[in-house]
Amino acid sequence: MLSKLTVSFSPHIGGPYSTRRIMGDVIIALVPAMLAGLYFFRGYALILIPTCVLSCVVTEWLCNLIRQREKPLESLGDLSAVITGIILALSLPPAIPYWAAIIGSVFAVAVGKMVFGGLGANVFNPAMVGRAFLTASFGILMTTWTAPATIDTGLPKVSANRPDAMTQATPLGWSKQAIKTRAAQPQDTAGPAVFVNAQLKNLFIGSTAGCLGETSKAAILLGAVYLLIRQVMNWRIPLAVLLSTFVFGSIGYLANHTAYISPLAHLVTGGILFGAFFIATDPVTAPLTNKGAWLFGAGIGALTILIRVVGEYPEGVMYSVLIMNGFTPLIDRLCKVIPVGGKPNV
Repeated sequence: MLSKLTVSFSPHIGGPYSTRRIMGDVIIALVPAMLAGLYFFRGYALILIPTCVLSCVVTEWLCNLIRQREKPLESLGDLSAVITGIILALSLPPAIPYWAAIIGSVFAVAVGKMVFGGLGANVFNPAMVGRAFLTASFGILMTTWTAPATIDTGLPKVSANRPDAMTQATPLGWSKQAIKTRAAQPQDTAGPAVFVNAQLKNLFIGSTAGCLGETSKAAILLGAVYLLIRQVMNWRIPLAVLLSTFVFGSIGYLANHTAYISPLAHLVTGGILFGAFFIATDPVTAPLTNKGAWLFGAGIGALTILIRVVGEYPEGVMYSVLIMNGFTPLIDRLCKVIPVGGKPNV
């Protein structure tokens, strides 16, 4: 007698794993990044993260009502909407207006996820869809960065002239300026890129301007270790991303180290570490096979460096992930999964 096979959208989980358990582990792994954001950006993180999470959850519930699902709250139990809200919040400038964060959250879930049919049917990472929409719609808001609260303003703590927050260029912004002026910059002149290369310690700790949860690389790596221990992500994807970033970042640095930041600086600036461990590893939008995971990760790293060095936008992780999400079906066709009961190379 033939047994029945259940055909469903990814992620395809077996054994003791469940979607809720995996999402719960990701939330736990994101706690260090959230705490780091709270430490460096204080009240911004305290409001921005709950705002995005609540907006994503409510949007998914409303979409379920529109789709006339019998149990509109049922899909919220998998915690995927919560994950989308947290990742989106950690990928935004800390001081972004909350109305903009709400708009991005609504777009992320409604267009990036529910339009495709919900969890498992979406082609692109929902959080990055929301961030891309905000970048295209509110470019100035998405490129206005706040200096961490740990940076001394030089003014007394109690002063009428002390600002609530200061804006500051990001390290990638400095490096982009160096690239634009490299034609007029002598090889032996210490320019912005040299400055960035000398700030690796601060970049690793997180005491620099940037997105809410992407500045502290130490916190991100701490969460990544938890994910590796729990075995809830394909380690090949982040490893491929980081190796590809290092290799392609070395090309410009070897050509002109005063105009291009070092490959190590590329790894500890911007959102490359956060993207490698928490965005690119999304089981829904990543390839199914291990070979495909290597190709997928390598493509993200290469595109990130291409956008950072050649493009007008200082950061390229968001666009790289979305582009490679679009290539995932092609990668799966190239690296075919052996069907149940099938034979290799058939």
